[in-house]
Amino acid sequence: MAVVRRAPSGAPVACLPGLLTCVQPPPLFTINPDIDTETLLAHACESLASANVMAHDLAGFLEGTHRNTLLGIAQVIMLGELAVNRALDQVDRPG
Repeated sequence: MAVVRRAPSGAPVACLPGLLTCVQPPPLFTINPDIDTETLLAHACESLASANVMAHDLAGFLEGTHRNTLLGIAQVIMLGELAVNRALDQVDRPG
């Protein structure tokens, strides 16, 4: 029986009895380490903007506390988008 442990990233790692090392599955998604910070921030900003639009679109179909909860989530997404935009402005700023 495999023993399941957690890697530092939080991903499960299978350790089989008798093996000297643990087998960690490859990550499902990886970020290219050569991508510059500005590109990463721009992508994060666009992703957050899309999530905000989707949350607001879905909120139009809900009522009551479910709608209020989703609008609260949309606000948190928007605040994250504002923070990423601010960081992007600082990266763009010369010197």
